[in-house]
Amino acid sequence: MGEPNARSEARPSPEPPLRRWRGVLEEYRSFLPVSEATPTVSLQEGATPLLPARRLSERVGAEVWLKIEGANPTGSFKDRGMTVAISKAAEAGTEIVVCASTGNTSASAAAYAAQAGMRCVVLIPEGHIALGKLAQALVHGATVVQIQGNFDTALAIVRDLPGRAPVTIVNSINPDRIAGQMTGAFEIVDVLGDAPEIHCLPVGNAGNITAYWRGYCEYKAAGLATRLPRMFGFQAAGAAPIVEGRRVEEPETIATAIRIGNPASWYGATAASSESGGRIEAVTDEEILEAYLWLAREESVYCEAASAASVAGLLKFGVPGGSSVVCVLTGNGMKDPDLAVGQVSVPASVPAETKSVLDAIGA
Repeated sequence: MGEPNARSEARPSPEPPLRRWRGVLEEYRSFLPVSEATPTVSLQEGATPLLPARRLSERVGAEVWLKIEGANPTGSFKDRGMTVAISKAAEAGTEIVVCASTGNTSASAAAYAAQAGMRCVVLIPEGHIALGKLAQALVHGATVVQIQGNFDTALAIVRDLPGRAPVTIVNSINPDRIAGQMTGAFEIVDVLGDAPEIHCLPVGNAGNITAYWRGYCEYKAAGLATRLPRMFGFQAAGAAPIVEGRRVEEPETIATAIRIGNPASWYGATAASSESGGRIEAVTDEEILEAYLWLAREESVYCEAASAASVAGLLKFGVPGGSSVVCVLTGNGMKDPDLAVGQVSVPASVPAETKSVLDAIGA
């Protein structure tokens, strides 16, 4: 064969292939209620960015990260639980899944049902769903029924359906949804090396705060985290039943994703708060909107309004100086573009000439 020439000797070793992310069900299978018999219905959800928030950290005097859940396939955190719920439904031979929704659940359920070849039925409160989310559900082929009532009424009807029709509920009252949503906590620990000291997130139906707390506890029990965070949950002031200690019959807030007056996971949320030494508080629509716009302009993150409740709460109530903090931003801003348009002014047109453009920008 002869001696290798100088070029062959200088050739670098080939790089190992990049490992492909497989979705949360496969990545965290040992922590989830699945077996070899469970098919994987996935859109490769998860692995969302954990973004250091430099300006927010300076503003609150802490070390803050933003968990950007709007980077999931359908634009919200719901995909984490939906991959597990739909996979388990497929294992059981389900043909129809059903949910009540203020928007994000319907979009996620419709997409994953389509992936599994199932029919998806969605009940939504009339006039109380962002059009971006409704469009997603319809485009994915869901059967959407608007009811003359709020989300809580829709969920009550959904709870009644399995006794009358062969359907599987995929709201967060389904424990498979909570199991999948735990994986957000796993990812945070995997990136940071441990749990943060404080974890902030919006609270609507309260499944997410329940799931994150359970996820942190599971990781600590497995020796993969050394501490547990204090869980800080924030409701919108017009839809704050946990804060008020009573059901809100007519919840109202611009943050449609958390416009819920009787959370299905109420006990889970209060348990997460009390067991962790955390808190559940209310923030006003004005505070949510201020945080929503501030995040877009100062941290370059465009989230939906309900997501900004986590940061609104952090700004309003504060944290001990130097704390490590994760704020979950639950959905993408494109979920509710009408709200964004209402917060900005559309510029007037100018003549198509350089001088007019320079005049318009003050240069």
